Amino acid sequence: MKITRFAQLGALTAVAALALAGCAANEGGASTGGSSSDTGSNLSGEVASGGASSQEVAVQAWTAGFQTANQGVTITYDPAGSGAGRESFQAGAFPFIGSDRAFKDDEIAAGGFGACADGSGIIELPTYISPIAVIFNLEGVDSLNLDAATVAGLFTGTITNWNDPAIAALNPGVTLPSLAVTPVHRQDDSGTTENFTDYLYQAAPSVWTSEPDGEWPLTSGEAANGTSGVVSAVSGANGTIGYADASRAAQEGLSTVAIKVGDDFVSYSPEAAAAIVDESPFVEGRADGDLAIELERTSQEAGVYPIVLISYMIACEQYSDNNTASIVKSFLEYVASEEGQTAAADAAGSAPISDSLRERVNSAIDLIVTQ
Repeated sequence: MKITRFAQLGALTAVAALALAGCAANEGGASTGGSSSDTGSNLSGEVASGGASSQEVAVQAWTAGFQTANQGVTITYDPAGSGAGRESFQAGAFPFIGSDRAFKDDEIAAGGFGACADGSGIIELPTYISPIAVIFNLEGVDSLNLDAATVAGLFTGTITNWNDPAIAALNPGVTLPSLAVTPVHRQDDSGTTENFTDYLYQAAPSVWTSEPDGEWPLTSGEAANGTSGVVSAVSGANGTIGYADASRAAQEGLSTVAIKVGDDFVSYSPEAAAAIVDESPFVEGRADGDLAIELERTSQEAGVYPIVLISYMIACEQYSDNNTASIVKSFLEYVASEEGQTAAADAAGSAPISDSLRERVNSAIDLIVTQ
């Protein structure tokens, strides 16, 4: 359900410098992450986190920048997948996580977030925005144009050969081999899968009838663990098709699909990913620090790429340990900062968040306190 829109996320080159002098973390009195040029940080300690594999490259950039400014801190991140991250957060194993989807209403209502102090709420920060690329390996073919129904048919198994008339009609002049299609999907519970199946469910409901889910709902196709597993499986065999965070597709030089939007075929890019987020509202009825966004997958606006994931940093409003709260709060300030967003964009090809969204994110981070 819709409540509001944040403006101008698509203006990637106009991210103004907000002076993140950084709210001093809380009662612990620690300094903030700020910028990598800061000196004299009194933060120290080790914090383990994990979750979405899509964010892995961005998190590596964030931890490098943050630890340069805060040399007494070590942050580790296990990219085991969004589902594993959420389970670890609920079990109290990680004080913050990355997840390619926000917690659902019923999950929040159930509570039981073991990482948080008793009675604490959570904050969910949309700090990583990236296209999901439809990747394929077809000898002699570098790119394809596909519409939602054809993509859905390839992954449901109703289209079984690469020279199928539905593919040929969208790609005149392209020589398509008579070769079996091997669709590859995530084996693990994955926010990337949930975002991809959400696109198929919204944009091709007559072909893709399974509701969006982080666990692949079909028994057909080949399963692979994590983003790396899907990329490896597609890279390793002719005739394969899969889906993965676009940063990994670019790193591996994989062939990708341009998706039909309106009368055009749109290739993935940070700008096109930002454009669909700009079209989308926040989820209604959430707490002030819960910035879950409901993506509009069926937009027909020019230049929009609809297969996008918003990956969240999820943390507690209250922790029982002051030092953990100080480190988490300071790290998230760096993640949301212009410097942090630029570092992620340079490393992972993600779309930096806009000024207006940064203001909302910083307000949410300010909610972090300790008992």
